[in-house]
Amino acid sequence: MSKSDTRGARRDWSGVVLSLPWTIVLGVFWLYPLVYALVLAFARRDVFSGEWTWVGLANFAAVLQNSDFWSALGHTVFFAAGTVPVTTAIAIIVALALNRRIWGRTLFRAGFFAPTLTATVVVALVFLQLYGQNGYLYRLAQMIGLPVPEQGFLLSESTALLAVMVMDIWVSIGYYTLLFLAGLQTIPQDLIDDALTHGANAWQRFWAITWPYLRPMLLYAVVINLIKSFQIFTEIFVMTQGGPVGSTTTVVYHVYTTGFERFDMGYASAAAYLLFIVIALIALVQFRLLSFGRGAEE
Repeated sequence: MSKSDTRGARRDWSGVVLSLPWTIVLGVFWLYPLVYALVLAFARRDVFSGEWTWVGLANFAAVLQNSDFWSALGHTVFFAAGTVPVTTAIAIIVALALNRRIWGRTLFRAGFFAPTLTATVVVALVFLQLYGQNGYLYRLAQMIGLPVPEQGFLLSESTALLAVMVMDIWVSIGYYTLLFLAGLQTIPQDLIDDALTHGANAWQRFWAITWPYLRPMLLYAVVINLIKSFQIFTEIFVMTQGGPVGSTTTVVYHVYTTGFERFDMGYASAAAYLLFIVIALIALVQFRLLSFGRGAEE
């Protein structure tokens, strides 16, 4: 073997060795649980005795026949439908504003992004206090004459899920604003100058120049936000624990309570995979609706 072949083989092995820690972590904490959950979805396992019973599609049938699952799915869809469009719209508006040459632009950018850097548990605990009977948001709503539930926002069936949605929107705006700012930076200044020279107004410049360049980032932001919204768990676990009367129970929280409180791992795995299918289908629909491929060609 020549020296060049030996050096090439060493480089190949060095690449394998350097990627080995990441590969091990991926296999242990992602691939193995994914495969194990798929096996569990077709079985019934006693967590105390360790006995397995293969039940085929019975777990999936049980999920589809369970009204609690459909209720949780409805709450999850409502959460995603209420947060994703609002977050996206506000993030685009804020990004357009922060992309202009204004005083303190860097400070404002850092301020909008700061909530994203805070741990979700910490933010949830803060809003848990703000929404309570003696919280600032509750008192502020009373001062301006808004109708507020006597027991606090999170203890009322009509306001609990909406309160969590408001918190999620507030936390998420900064991250998606940063994404749209990155998309705005890709727009050639020559195109904007040329449009100004020809007398294009702000709306015409946005629709003809800004929007086509933002469309790929819009698709990414919407899909990522949708997946995150369908997987909402930490906020529910910390703030409401599915209450009151199950009004904030989402699919992931339903999976958690079924698997780790009732120890029905087969049912929980089947529900999780059904949620995965729902997310995948909705993501595919979004790819078609936003015409990512056509937008890239334009």
